Amino acid sequence: MSEHARPVGDGSLDPETAAKARSARDALGERDGVLVAFSGGVDSSVVAALARDALGGDAVACTARSETLPAAELGDAKRVAGEVGIRHETVTFSELDDPEFVANDGDRCYHCRTMRLGRMYETARDLGIDTVCDGTNADDPGEGHRPGLRAVEELDVFSPLLDAGISKEEVRAVAESYDLSVSDKPSMACLSSRIPTGLEVTEERLTRIEKAERVLREWGFEGFRVRDHDGLARVEIAPDELERALDPAFADAVHEHLTDLGFEYVTLDMAGYRTGSVSPGGADEGGSNGADGTDGERGSNGADDDRESGEGTDDGVDIGRRYPR
Repeated sequence: MSEHARPVGDGSLDPETAAKARSARDALGERDGVLVAFSGGVDSSVVAALARDALGGDAVACTARSETLPAAELGDAKRVAGEVGIRHETVTFSELDDPEFVANDGDRCYHCRTMRLGRMYETARDLGIDTVCDGTNADDPGEGHRPGLRAVEELDVFSPLLDAGISKEEVRAVAESYDLSVSDKPSMACLSSRIPTGLEVTEERLTRIEKAERVLREWGFEGFRVRDHDGLARVEIAPDELERALDPAFADAVHEHLTDLGFEYVTLDMAGYRTGSVSPGGADEGGSNGADGTDGERGSNGADDDRESGEGTDDGVDIGRRYPR
């Protein structure tokens, strides 16, 4: 069987998606080696799987560690690289070293992506690899304000999903065909996307945002954001989980926990979670390692549901819920 005819993943893809996936795999296979800017989200994971399929040990995944990457996401990236079977490297840098990033203007994601991809190219050169590729897909260019994509273009990063015309829905299908656990993982934006444009990005703000969102994740919420308005926490909860957040026990507990973390005030946004509510153009752009989207789909977290049991109503709302003190 020729390389082109060999099925992608488990061979279950529909013919059109399979043809696109083979095209992306073939394009990767034409390179002597590739380094995949890898966040562990679904887009970069699919690129990693296709690259590993095409190039074997000449494909490397690389994750950039910084203050804007939640620790849980780094752990996920390591785990998913293991699923793919690809060599995984990490590099460390700080966006906070760049005054233009810290200023948090409308081009924050451009500055972030330029720094991240610059570190990817440095690592690739150290490994004797000429090509850096990312997970930009065919839907990304049309999703509002995306300055990070300008950095991808300027640095001549190879985007095999985009070139092959693979949409987000098709990316998830390819991920499923490779039996990747992230096939339905929501897209993830970096922590700085929780800070309104014009308000400086600081380590203090990033730290309390990460800790606040960890609390919500541990309580079993899946679609959410904690926006930091200079010490005021604006908690956004996905519409299908919002009724549970209206429980007075939740209000009491979230106020106590988030003020303990350094927030002066804690509010619940009654409009619920939506992307880009503090950013120009209405989209959170991920400062992700692999262009895993705009943060576009839902909450930050494909988290396990470790909710406490309690007496609930027939519609699933847990009125008797108790939150940890």
